[in-house]
Amino acid sequence: MNMNISKHDIDSLNAEIKINVTPADYEARVAEAIKKVQRQASMPGFRPGKVPNGLIKKQYGTQIMVDEINKLLNDTIHKYIEENKIDILGNPLPKDQTTVDFEKQKEFEFVYQVGLAPQFNVNLDSNHTFTFKTVKVDDELVEKYVKDVRRNYGKPHNPEVAGEKDVVFVDINELDETGAIKPGGIFKSTSVSAERIKNESAKSKILGVKKEDKVVISIDELYENALDKSVSLGIDKETAEHTHCNLQLTVKNIARLEDAELNQELFDKVYGAGNVTSEEEFRNKIREELALMFNADSERFLKTEVEKQLVDKLNLKLPDEFLKRWLMAVNEKPVTQEELEKDYPNYAKAMQWRLIENKIIKDNEIKVDAEEATEEAKMFIRGEYARYGQAAQDEDVEKIAKDLLSKEKEAQKIFENLYSKKVLNLIKEKCTLQTKELSYEEFFKNN
Repeated sequence: MNMNISKHDIDSLNAEIKINVTPADYEARVAEAIKKVQRQASMPGFRPGKVPNGLIKKQYGTQIMVDEINKLLNDTIHKYIEENKIDILGNPLPKDQTTVDFEKQKEFEFVYQVGLAPQFNVNLDSNHTFTFKTVKVDDELVEKYVKDVRRNYGKPHNPEVAGEKDVVFVDINELDETGAIKPGGIFKSTSVSAERIKNESAKSKILGVKKEDKVVISIDELYENALDKSVSLGIDKETAEHTHCNLQLTVKNIARLEDAELNQELFDKVYGAGNVTSEEEFRNKIREELALMFNADSERFLKTEVEKQLVDKLNLKLPDEFLKRWLMAVNEKPVTQEELEKDYPNYAKAMQWRLIENKIIKDNEIKVDAEEATEEAKMFIRGEYARYGQAAQDEDVEKIAKDLLSKEKEAQKIFENLYSKKVLNLIKEKCTLQTKELSYEEFFKNN
């Protein structure tokens, strides 16, 4: 079957594909589809599968023809695009045209609009200069993270007097206008922290309390809004909005988290028994981990700069009007024209970078194989375990990696991530990098 199909270029970014369909193109498909329906059809007066062909045609013929022609068009246009190596953006869209009358017509003409990818070159060489920002891991930064580790592994104890960072456990009673406990009023056992109280008067009453002390605080001073009242006191929000009483707080206990000591017990908890045996080794280990962590940030910021610089420099032209129409057509949720116009510039920049990245991949014959994807998946899984302070077993990693790569969307993410890494490594190899060491604050200030 040789259907009549042709392409007409509107300009360098837009084209139309015209398909002429005759009975010879679709009649055999329609006949086969009718037979299939006939085998499954059930009508009063006929045994299942024995409904006459004529009745099937009369009742379902037009709809079957429409469905088969649509399938034929879809197969034909995508095969034509693939065979002719037409580099399109989005998918072909039917052009607005006079309504087709499937009841009366036998021959049809369908026109599709397509958006064409721009033609361009990417020359990666030393003339391209990118800034590679790194974090200066100095003693001050190491000390900050040492404090965080000590706090995270701290031990709780119960001081006699409440301080700024302590949690105070209290019984709360609602008071009436005379200052007595209100019968049937609010009662709640809960906790408060002076550090989180915004009102200075309320905070001063909590600081310095001891076990069994009683203090009176206005509910509106203790809690910033009705939602806080509702959550802490276990009352509904509407009641909370109209409650402005005094509360009596009876101190039942005080809890404080003391920072862990810098000793072997802490070293073993953080890095495993015997792996770190001195404070100097402990600080050096933290310094190494910080450098590794910030290197990932450096790579991410470099990728952002590379994308921005190459997108701005190449300034690729896109078939904007076609892409806007296509986005409206394929969006799962209805999108207004105003929303589309607002979001389109960001979409266009992302599309430009995808084209540039794919061009680099193609020109430099960058490949990612299944083994690399498996290793990438394993690394991701181990990283997820590490985030929760756990060490992953090899057999678990193997199993989860296999499962991850069996899912199309997840596998696509892993392959795309690997391609992006290889593109960035190629850029680092071929282009000029100016390393700029910054303090922690400067590094994250505008990123």
